[in-house]
Amino acid sequence: MRTSYLNFAVIGFLVSGAWPALALDGRGSPPADSPFASVREALREGVRDYNAGDKTGAVRALEFAATKGHTLALWKLGRMYASGDGVKHDDLKAFEYFSKIADSNADQFPGTAEASVASAAFVALGRYFLAGIPNTYVRADKRRAYEMFHYAASYFGDPDAQYSIARLYLNGDGVEEDARTAARWFYLAAEKGHHPSQAVLGHLLINGIGVPRQRSQGLMWLTLARDAAVPGDEAWIEDLYADAVRDASENERLAALATLEEFLRRRR
Repeated sequence: MRTSYLNFAVIGFLVSGAWPALALDGRGSPPADSPFASVREALREGVRDYNAGDKTGAVRALEFAATKGHTLALWKLGRMYASGDGVKHDDLKAFEYFSKIADSNADQFPGTAEASVASAAFVALGRYFLAGIPNTYVRADKRRAYEMFHYAASYFGDPDAQYSIARLYLNGDGVEEDARTAARWFYLAAEKGHHPSQAVLGHLLINGIGVPRQRSQGLMWLTLARDAAVPGDEAWIEDLYADAVRDASENERLAALATLEEFLRRRR
């Protein structure tokens, strides 16, 4: 029997705010006095209002769809409350929306659009559990955070979750410090194109932390991460890359370039 992750979370952190590509399927029928003909119409109006800048109208429509259990509406409302996007910032409301998604979608088949939203909800819950939500029943619980991340990382193969678990192992945060295990999780996410994981994996390889030292391989991963990093917002990646290039020999730079070309060729 599947664990109820709604109860698990309530009784007991980016992701993107983009609209996931979910089917606009309705669930149930609206009451006779509803302003919407269907859940599908409510969701469409919510998307339309949001894109037009009418956040109040968007929340009204999305909340209607969310009461019918529509995953996309729950997700967008959770993101809006988590970031204070058109509504008053409220992490507890965001937590509860994400919890409903996790509870209802934990068994979604990996690779589907619904599964991508479910895994993102698990990651969001894990991030809340890392620090807790002040003045609420959501207490910091690093073991619970690990469980949220691990489910999304292992069942859904979510690279954000894999990165989050790797950070826990690397820092000994809620789990026993284990750089080797951290490197394995970083590698899984790095192979999916997760550039923060590529950056940290490159740093580990260059310095031989938890893995045998492979400076050219590490420089290759750091090059990929640097190219994908958001300029100005991820200066730590640019700094790691600059340090690696400065300390690398000419032969190591050439070997990293050859490895990078082979890596890109295999993915074309």
